[in-house]
Amino acid sequence: MKVVAIGGSPRLQGHSNYLIDQALSELASRGIETEKIVLSQHKFGYCLAHGNCAQVKECQQKDDAGWILDKYSQADGIIVASPVYFGSISGQIKAFVDRTFFLYRHDKRPQAKCIGLIAIAGRGGHEETIKELKKFIRVANAQVFTLAGASGQPDSDPKAQTELIKQAKEMGRQMADALLGEAVRT
Repeated sequence: MKVVAIGGSPRLQGHSNYLIDQALSELASRGIETEKIVLSQHKFGYCLAHGNCAQVKECQQKDDAGWILDKYSQADGIIVASPVYFGSISGQIKAFVDRTFFLYRHDKRPQAKCIGLIAIAGRGGHEETIKELKKFIRVANAQVFTLAGASGQPDSDPKAQTELIKQAKEMGRQMADALLGEAVRT
């Protein structure tokens, strides 16, 4: 069992990344392998929209997207986290969403049994961001868990956000229950 988290914040010490860590910690405590990929730490370009994705074996853009998309599509569970920028997903997550087009053109739809979506705003826009993330996540029969909240101000200490931390840990527990329950049934 493996859960892959895709972090869409360029702020390594920010709320989104900290809350991913909290959810992954809960999953790991239940024996589930986890991996966190922070997009800003890798070479991950925007979709070039050349239109021939279906005709080529691998994306023609030479960056880290290939292995990141492979891990994403093969994971048993997925977490996608984005800070709220101008009322929606970050540019990093938008680039990731666009690059998944290659997977769909090759029938490599994600196989995840459960998905966690995290949207954290300084003040507002988190519900709209969750709606945007839900449009992107199209995995048949996957359970979806959401954490949408506001920190009060963008530069506040993530470790002081006790309610958001509690929700992230609960998301991790719920995802673990979904994955472990699935393993028992199969």
